[in-house]
Amino acid sequence: MEISNNDRAQVLVQALPYIKRYAGQTVVVKYGGNAMLDEELKSAVMSDIVLMQLVGINVVLVHGGGPEINAMLQKIGKESRFIGGMRCTDGETIEIVQQVLAGKVNKDLVQLLENAGGKAVGLCGLDGSLLKADMLEEDLGFVGEIREVNAEIIHNAAKSGYVPIVSTVAAGYHGEVYNVNADIAAARIAAEIGAMKLILMTDVRGLLRDKDDEATIIPVVNVSDVNRLKKEGIISGGMIPKIDCCVDAVRRGVGRAHIIDGRIPHSILVELFTDEGIGTMLY
Repeated sequence: MEISNNDRAQVLVQALPYIKRYAGQTVVVKYGGNAMLDEELKSAVMSDIVLMQLVGINVVLVHGGGPEINAMLQKIGKESRFIGGMRCTDGETIEIVQQVLAGKVNKDLVQLLENAGGKAVGLCGLDGSLLKADMLEEDLGFVGEIREVNAEIIHNAAKSGYVPIVSTVAAGYHGEVYNVNADIAAARIAAEIGAMKLILMTDVRGLLRDKDDEATIIPVVNVSDVNRLKKEGIISGGMIPKIDCCVDAVRRGVGRAHIIDGRIPHSILVELFTDEGIGTMLY
């Protein structure tokens, strides 16, 4: 179906108040799931971020890299083990995590964004002590719980016109390196840098009233209703940690937190610049 010039004009008119509202503000995007694996979706995410940069939004991109870590561990014949959705990370595994996340995945994303016309700088939690962490649980090994975020390094990058692309390995207090859950890291970074919005890109539509029916999406959730929704079983399984990250971010001062479907091309722009939005918003 061909889009008329009038339709294009209407899209821009609808976007204008949002562009005005977000200019000069900071948005933290947690990038993961299928949007990191599918080439077409990757390209859409990068062009979204370039557009956001061009209209004056400070974007911080925080990423994981679970599938790439799994693939590398498989290559060396090491089995991946998880407890409660967290990767058990022994000494050998944390070396692989650091190489894959802070090395290959991070620098690939920097290059992708630069190729799309953006300006990017790759960081990990070790750079400038961006993320400081302690061990979360002994059973998990080198999995970290964030204690401090050095917001200065992100502010400086943004001030110079760069998108900081952050991989979530963190520095311990005694020379250790820790693997940190990317959703949790994005939420803490968003809070520490005073972000207006946190956007978690996932492989689901958002929070569903009936998990088997995408038409039952709940578009808006007040954080005060989260405990009730958990008791009712509406927030369950893998959605619990994502919602908890959003609640933590909002309670620490982030204006709005969103869970959006990264499988939909340009889902970030739909969320930011349309009246309807997409996914589930927590406030």
